[in-house]
Amino acid sequence: MRPELRGKPVGVVPMLADSTCLIAASYEAKKYGVKTLTNVGEAKRLIPDIQLVVARHEIYIDFHHQAVKAVDEIAPVRQVLSIDEMVCDLPAGYKTVARAMELANDIKRNLAAKVGEYLKVSIGLAPNTFLAKLASNMQKPDGLVILQAYDVPAKIEHLPLRALNGIGKNMEVRLNHYGIDTIAQLYAQTAEQLRTVWGGVGGERFHAKLRGVEIHVDETEMCSIGHSHVLPPNLRNKDDAYAVLDRLTQKAAMRLRKVDYFASRLALKVKFLNAPSWEIDTRLMQTQDTLSLLHALEAMWKKYPQRRNATPLQVAITLLELAPAGHHTASLFETDSDKKQLNSAIDAVTLKYGKRAAYFGGAHRAIDHGKMAIAFNHIPDVETER
Repeated sequence: MRPELRGKPVGVVPMLADSTCLIAASYEAKKYGVKTLTNVGEAKRLIPDIQLVVARHEIYIDFHHQAVKAVDEIAPVRQVLSIDEMVCDLPAGYKTVARAMELANDIKRNLAAKVGEYLKVSIGLAPNTFLAKLASNMQKPDGLVILQAYDVPAKIEHLPLRALNGIGKNMEVRLNHYGIDTIAQLYAQTAEQLRTVWGGVGGERFHAKLRGVEIHVDETEMCSIGHSHVLPPNLRNKDDAYAVLDRLTQKAAMRLRKVDYFASRLALKVKFLNAPSWEIDTRLMQTQDTLSLLHALEAMWKKYPQRRNATPLQVAITLLELAPAGHHTASLFETDSDKKQLNSAIDAVTLKYGKRAAYFGGAHRAIDHGKMAIAFNHIPDVETER
C-alpha cells in the first residue's frame, strides 16, 4: 500500500503520540531492537528516522481475507489462527517432501500475484499443526522449513523453551522448577511426567504434539467479547475515559446480539500512566441489552479510584460468562420485547447509516474513538465493529 516505505524501519502505531506503543514493526526496525510493544519515544531514540504509520485495521482485514483466499486456491485452509496465520491440510498426492515443497512455493507465488508482490510468507511443513507452526517461525520473513517427527529434538534443541507454542512466561518458570531448562530436557520427559508438570491432561497432549501427533480438541463455545482502547493524550481524564468505555460497551453489546449470545458478567479495566491498574467486575442477569449493560457500567464507575493526578492510559470492557440464545432463560418478572425492538432498531440504523446515526448519549464525546482493532486471535467483523 505504501511502496515508498519498503526497506525502511517502520513502526505501526494506534496514534501519533510518544507515550503509546508500537503494535507492529518492520524487520528493518527489529534490527535495531524495536519491536511490538516498544514505547514510541524509545523507538524514536533507537531509530531517529523511523517511519511511524497509524494503523488502518480495515485495510488489514481486507488483506487478511485476500490472503486466505489466495492460499485456499492452492491448499485447503483448515483453520484460521489469527490475522496472519492459517493451517492447511496437504491434499492427496502432495504428502512427499518434494511435492509438499512444490505446493508451498506455489502458495508463495500465488500470494505475490494475487495479494501483493512485497508480501512475504513463512511456511512450515510438518506432521501436525504444532510442529508446522514452530517450523514456520524458524525462518523469517520468507522461509520454508520442513520439520519431520524424527527431526525432533535435534533440529530444534537450539531454540529457547518459549519458542514452543503454549509455553509462556509462567509455564517456563514452572518447567524450570522441575529442572527443565532446554527443549532436549523437555523432550526427554515421559507423558506422565509432563502431566505432573502441567497439572493435568495438557501435559500429555503437549508430549504427543512434540512428537508429531495431531491433537484434536473440541472447540469450546464463545467465552467472552471485549474491546480495549489506548486513550489519546486529549482524552486521558476520568470523564473522557468513561465516555470511551460507554462507546466500547455499546459496540460489545451489538456484537453480542449479532452472535445471539447473552452475558452474565461485565468487567472493566483501566491502565494508568503513573499508577497501578484498576479492575472491577459485576454479575448480571443474563442480558444482551445495551441499556442494561450501560447501567452496570455506570454503577461500577462510581467506584473509580480516587488517586490524585493518576492519568488513565487505556480502558477495556469485557462481557463474560456468555451463553447462546438456546441456553438463555428469560426473566419471569419483566418483558424484554421493548428492549429487543429498541436494540434491533438501533442496530439496523447503525449498520445502514454508520455509527453516528443512532447511539446512546453517554458515548457522544467519544464517538470517533474506540475504533475497530485486531486482536491476536480475533478477526473483527467490519460491519459491526467500526
